[in-house]
Amino acid sequence: MGMTQCTPSPQGNAPRPRLMSLDALRGFDMFWILGGEALFGALLLLTGWAGWQWADGQMHHSQWHGFHFYDLIFPLFIFLSGVALGLSPKRLDTLPFQQRLPLYRHGVKRLLLLLLLGVLYNHGWGTGVPMEPDNIRYASVLGRIGFAWFFAALLVWHTPLRTQIIVALGILIVYGAAQLWLPFSGGQAGVLLPSQSINAYVDAWLLPGVSYQGRTPDPEGVLSTIPAVVNALAGVFVGHFIVKPHRNGEWAKVGLLLIAGAASLAAGWSLDGVLPVNKELWTSSFVLVTTGWSMILLGVFYALVDVLQWQRAAFFFVVIGTNAIIIYLASSLVQWQYLAQILFGGIVRALPETAQPLAQVFGLLAVQWLVLYWLYRKKIFVRI
Repeated sequence: MGMTQCTPSPQGNAPRPRLMSLDALRGFDMFWILGGEALFGALLLLTGWAGWQWADGQMHHSQWHGFHFYDLIFPLFIFLSGVALGLSPKRLDTLPFQQRLPLYRHGVKRLLLLLLLGVLYNHGWGTGVPMEPDNIRYASVLGRIGFAWFFAALLVWHTPLRTQIIVALGILIVYGAAQLWLPFSGGQAGVLLPSQSINAYVDAWLLPGVSYQGRTPDPEGVLSTIPAVVNALAGVFVGHFIVKPHRNGEWAKVGLLLIAGAASLAAGWSLDGVLPVNKELWTSSFVLVTTGWSMILLGVFYALVDVLQWQRAAFFFVVIGTNAIIIYLASSLVQWQYLAQILFGGIVRALPETAQPLAQVFGLLAVQWLVLYWLYRKKIFVRI
């Protein structure tokens, strides 16, 4: 982890090409975790309009099979980490080992740090020091982001783009086939139920410690981390595409991103009848659906922020996106609600009862955003 005033590329001395739309979309993604998911429920209470009820339903994870907008937040972040990697890819396999070593060290340190921070985010130290290893939750959102980025980076550093595409397709096919047809002890192949899937079997066999809320399988478990690499690789492919000039200009890039996103969505939902879209199992169909939406959202943000130059309009999200990891950690470790209550509690209580939940949401978001804005103004950007 480091605090920097720019984004140097660990792969060389040249700065990494930076898209403001990338920071803006990352900030948009994080916005919903920081408290934005409560907006629609508060608006429903204030207005009584039934449309807000549907929107509020999208702010919760699917119970099992299916897809809600909130299911996109995690894979979108992984996708964006791949885009950043793809903007300045570099082959290392032709370099002497001593020239490769600093980047290898960086990659391993990044992975280990994300694993450690993931345990910290989970409050996963069991009963405290001395720690009880069996009571720690090792699987985490940050850990999955770390693994997905690390293995995507290894492929980018050592293989051509064609091989990366073949690997991505191979993972989707083999993983989907394993969930549908691979027999395992104590269960039946193709049964995608919480306690009877091959994911649950592998987690029980390989995942130490405790699982999320004692559930089986763990939503960030061992087997379902493998297809998340494809979300990162899809971002890499998009990063390759964006950074290269297109003969028909920037709007052609936007159009192709939207078309590719729609095609990925169609492919994912066409598989749903055979291999259901499921976040906790991170099925291959789920990868395709989330990759499709990720490309569409990036296409929209790229058009608005980098092509039309609506950067002032995106500034609110850019401030969040430039320190996304640190504010994500703080969402677990800092009592933001308490701080918001101290600053805005009197104002909230003075409002009509139906308006108070919405004011509480705005107060919570304001406290976090102002801290991020201070970091932004001071040019303090925490990178991992």
